[in-house]
Amino acid sequence: MDVRVAPEPFDPGAELSSFTAGAEGAGAVVSFTGVVRGDGGLSAMEIEHYPGMTEVAIRAMTDQARERFGLVAVRVIHRHGRLSVGEPIMMVLAAAPHRRAAFDAADFLMDWLKSRAPFWKKQLGPDGGAWVGARDEDEAALGRWI
Repeated sequence: MDVRVAPEPFDPGAELSSFTAGAEGAGAVVSFTGVVRGDGGLSAMEIEHYPGMTEVAIRAMTDQARERFGLVAVRVIHRHGRLSVGEPIMMVLAAAPHRRAAFDAADFLMDWLKSRAPFWKKQLGPDGGAWVGARDEDEAALGRWI
């Protein structure tokens, strides 16, 4: 299990390659990379978190995913700081013996990260900045796993 929360950019292709090479016993690897969208004139996003608390919360999510879906490996990378449109924000990688478990685990982690990971996001655009609140559809998506 690998959880990283850092301001530095990462290379999704390199992450996928190294993860897959180390996922012994996997029959399937699923990856998801989230990037900063440029919706509505958005120019950048600022992401804040509490060091230590964030990593503990994400590790708990990955432990639950590993147990629930029988993962042989899992990696979550999440950036913080100022990110420009088009930059990767985060990445989830899940490896399991079979494809359905890998897909479900990645989906499960995305829903939990989106709704429960302790990150605070501010969208920056032509009218200044605005904090992003919880969305009803994210909470609804999380409900299917509870």
